[in-house]
Formats: sequence, structure tokens, C-alpha cells
Amino acid sequence: MKSIKSVYKIGNGPSSSHTVGPYHAAHVFGKRYPEADAYKVTLFGSLAFTGEGHGTGKAIKTGLPGAEVIYNREVPESELPHPNTMLFEAFKNGELIGSNRIFSIGGGSIRIENETSDEETEVYPQQNFNQILHVCKSRSISLAQFIYRHEDPSIRIYLKEIWDAMQDTIRRGLKAEGILPGGLGVARKARMLLEKRCYNESADVTMNRVIAAYAYATSEENADENIVVTCPTCGSCGVLPSVLYYMQYDRGFPEEEILDALAVAGLIGNVIRTNASISGAECGCQAEIGSACSMTAAALASLYGLNIDQVEYAAEIAMEHNLGLTCDPVKGLVQIPCIERNAVAAMRAISSVNLSRFLFSTRKISFDEVVETMYQTGKDMNEKYRETSHGGLAEIYYADH
Repeated sequence: MKSIKSVYKIGNGPSSSHTVGPYHAAHVFGKRYPEADAYKVTLFGSLAFTGEGHGTGKAIKTGLPGAEVIYNREVPESELPHPNTMLFEAFKNGELIGSNRIFSIGGGSIRIENETSDEETEVYPQQNFNQILHVCKSRSISLAQFIYRHEDPSIRIYLKEIWDAMQDTIRRGLKAEGILPGGLGVARKARMLLEKRCYNESADVTMNRVIAAYAYATSEENADENIVVTCPTCGSCGVLPSVLYYMQYDRGFPEEEILDALAVAGLIGNVIRTNASISGAECGCQAEIGSACSMTAAALASLYGLNIDQVEYAAEIAMEHNLGLTCDPVKGLVQIPCIERNAVAAMRAISSVNLSRFLFSTRKISFDEVVETMYQTGKDMNEKYRETSHGGLAEIYYADH
């Protein structure tokens, strides 16, 4: 498996696959052909269908100024090597001087056809959670200890940078008001959620409302194309930060323990991306929100000091009950149902931990099994439910409006 750094990337929203990845691809391609006087980028698959709503063209032009962006919606997904395929071409005096097919594979990562990158370097010899579990139990070490034994010593510094960025996003989002761009007229709600307290509100209701506010704050910043952290994607960026922010600032957990939990979450995301996918275009929203929910459940379980079996069960429950979740963003924007979905997933992660605490010894399904199931489900899912805005809520909304 790769470094957990591959799970966490800082960049502009609203979509890691549709903005962070394409921006990175454009930047890389431009450095390869600096002598070119013109560039053309053709988008295929999910990028072609939802790229306008997701701001893909803007991201590419930021990374490759002056590039012509074409949305090719004619090529069937079955004929593409990946649902998020881009063809970059460089010209000099009207002549083609170079080209690359580049795939945005999820979480802001890219793969250049027939090439490998530094991000592809193997850090962990283990390839699934069961193998990790065996090592941890045989050596009597925690998941966090396992991670620090394999990662570069700079990983703690990197996690601190990631956590700082997550906190900044929440704080900005809690202060912001107004209508999000894109034409849907969606109003920001994070500040209202944080400030609105009902008479005789219970502690549990307060917790859920506050965590929802933090999730909305991050997701609304993402929808506004501001800086967020992929965890594991931009579309699911509000789940993990909201719960960890609550645990540090409302429950008093020290930052050092938050960073350990962040590392554990990254390991879970790493297992998922190694054995399945974190791309909505490839496997639907179960790969994004489902993965984020699973990562958050594992992080919270480890923060509470639960044993490794309880951590695994929490992650498994969280993923299992997101299976089949479609990616059908209205108008190709990462707003409806995406923002609300982040808040719901954060609360589902908490419920998963509560169940795992008491029932872990009765479990029948392993985390690896539910990851494999998610991947197979995503592959079986109709293309219109995988980030193309052709079906589901996106289609019904268009019909009604």
C-alpha cells in the first residue's frame, strides 16, 4: 500500500476528482511542454458530464493558462480506460508536439497512462486490513504505532499540516453566510446550525447539531470552491474533520491524540483505495461518503481507546450501511445532496462506534469483505448513478424544476 499521505491532500473544491486531480494533471503536463503555444484538453466520461458544474475547466485553466477545454460526451464509458479520462495535447505553431492521456483516479490523485509516479511508491507491504490486523496482534502494537513504524518520520508534521488546514476550513465556514454559487440558490447553513439551540435541548441533540454545523461548514466551503482537505475526497471532506473538531474543542481531547486518530483514518482510507475505489465516478457515493464514514468511525474508535477489533468493526459497520449509495449531484454541483450527506455520515460514524463498542465479539463480516462488496456494488451500479447527473435525484430535480 501507498503512504497515507495519498489520502489527504489540500486543494480547492468542489471535487477532488474533478478539480484537484485535473489541476494537478494540467500543471504536470504544462511543465512537460513549456515551449507549447497552445494546449487542448478533452474531457471524457464523468468529467465531461459534470465537469461544468464541478468547475473542472476552471481548474485546468488555472493549472494550464490559456488551455482550450472540450467536453466530449459522445464516447461511452465502456470504451474508456477510466470514468475520469482526460486527453492533454500540446501544440507549437499549429503542430502537435506532445500528448498524454491522464486519469483522475479519486481523492485528487492522477495516473498518467503507461507511467508510474512517486505517489505509487509502496510504503506498506500489507495489502488489506486482515494482514495489518495480524501484524498488530502478533507484535502487540496499536494501529497508530503500526503506521508510524512504516511511514516516513515526517508523517507527524504532514498530519499536523492537514489538521491545521481542516480546522481553518471549519472556522471559515462557520463565519460565512450567503448563497452558494451555481444557480441552485442553496444558502449556507453552518452558522445557523451552530447558533440555533432549542429549549430543553438534550446533550445528544446538542452534539449532533454542533457536529452537523462543522460538517456543513467544511462542505459549504468546498461547494464555494475554497480550500479543503480530501478525506478521502472533496465531496466527502466534511465527515472526518467535523467529528475530530468536536472531539478536540467540545470534548477536550488533546491534539496529539487527534493526530493519531487522523493517521488511523488515513490507514482505513488507504485500504479502501488499494482494494476498491474512493471515486464517485467509479463506484458511486458509497466510495466517497461511505469511505469517509468508515474512516471517521475508525478514527473515533481509536480516539476512545477501543481495541483493534472494535476499531475494525466500527469501520465495517460504517461502510456496510452506505453500500449502494448513488452519486447523483443535482446540476453537477457538489451541493445537493452532498452537503447534507456529509452531516448525516458524521452522525452515522458515531453510531457505528457505539455499536462496535458492545457488539464487536458477535460480528460476522470483516472490513475487507465489506470493502470488496462495495467495489463489486460500484462496478454493478448503472453509469447514470456514478457522478454523471443522468439519474436519481439529479434527473428528478431537473424534471420538477
